[in-house]
Amino acid sequence: MRHHRLRYAATSVLLVLAFVLAPLGVVASWLDSQIANTDRYVQTVAPLARNPAVQDAVTNRVTTKVVSYIDTAKVTDALKRALQKTGTPPAVVDKADLLAGALKSGATSAVHAVANKVVTSDQFADVWNAANRRAHAAVVNVLTGKGGSAVEAKGNTISLNIGTAIDQVQKKLVDEGFKRADKIPDINKTVVLVKTDKLNKAQNAMRLLGIVGVWLPVLVVGLAALAVWSGPSHRIAMMSAAAGIGVMMVVLLVALAFSRAKYLDSVGPRVQSPQAAAAVYDDLVRFLQQSTRTVLVLSVIILIAGYLYGPGRGARWIRSVTVRGTECAGRGLARGGLRTNGPGRWLDGHRGWTTGIVIGAGVLALLLWNFPTPGVVALVLGIVVFVLLLLGILAAARTAPVPPGPGPGPPVGDGG
Repeated sequence: MRHHRLRYAATSVLLVLAFVLAPLGVVASWLDSQIANTDRYVQTVAPLARNPAVQDAVTNRVTTKVVSYIDTAKVTDALKRALQKTGTPPAVVDKADLLAGALKSGATSAVHAVANKVVTSDQFADVWNAANRRAHAAVVNVLTGKGGSAVEAKGNTISLNIGTAIDQVQKKLVDEGFKRADKIPDINKTVVLVKTDKLNKAQNAMRLLGIVGVWLPVLVVGLAALAVWSGPSHRIAMMSAAAGIGVMMVVLLVALAFSRAKYLDSVGPRVQSPQAAAAVYDDLVRFLQQSTRTVLVLSVIILIAGYLYGPGRGARWIRSVTVRGTECAGRGLARGGLRTNGPGRWLDGHRGWTTGIVIGAGVLALLLWNFPTPGVVALVLGIVVFVLLLLGILAAARTAPVPPGPGPGPPVGDGG
């Protein structure tokens, strides 16, 4: 009795540790993949170059900065002096100041059109991807609070350097006839991506998660496996592990949604447009959300599998219907002449082994798959179920042994 209590206690402790560490394990795995895998990082940030909200934010920022260095007052003063020299009535000369607004509006429209043409071009998207690939160390800089690359963190702000875009706009303006655009002084070439008072705390947490990296998910799996092994009922322990980890994945998804709302609240309109801020956040965490959903789907599948393997009435009914269905299909093949003979009898006698091998192959496929998605999990599950059903049908199509009988020739009489 005491032995059972100790096993229950050990299993409970292991499960609680697995539950608590599961969300951190998913985040640590996501963080490690974003830092160590350049292709993965570029794949993460590439959509931002073609996101309309981000393009509008960059275009507006470039336009505002460029137009701020166009001296429309100087133009109107020159016009007033020219009108005075021609003897224009003073009332008309005084009205020349009203042209300042129209000149600035026209200049803004012209510069905005050129900037938008540059930012929405395929060339800009290519430059964006190439720059992010070369500056992959920027991710590390953000997480460690260092600067010196396209993306840098200072104080409570994470900024993106858009100097390449501004340089292209100035060159385009010169090509479009704005000859003095190349005289525009050097301007602030950064766009704020994130501004939050919690940045330092987040960086400290990210550094810790970056250290544990891929080992934390391995630890979570190990703790769950130990809990299943130590539990008095392996099936119940497995179902408990799957249910608990699944709940924690739901908690993580809710936390990400809550963090998104908090982040958007912290980024005011003066810092970044809400649409662009949302696009940045959604793109940066989309692989984290995908990984969380994948673990959630796996947890649900394991939970359902544990139930179907159990003694419940519904589970027994489903197993019975499945067996009858495969037996019926197999006998139909045998009657049609498609008998499996010896291999079918071998499959029938080794159902446990073949089932374990097929399920193990499915698990191995998921482990070897780079960043499996919920769709990939569903595909592998479908293949595993299909193969198991097929093996069941082939086993049912075996040829039954023929009972021994008399040899050829007429039957022997009874002497009557």
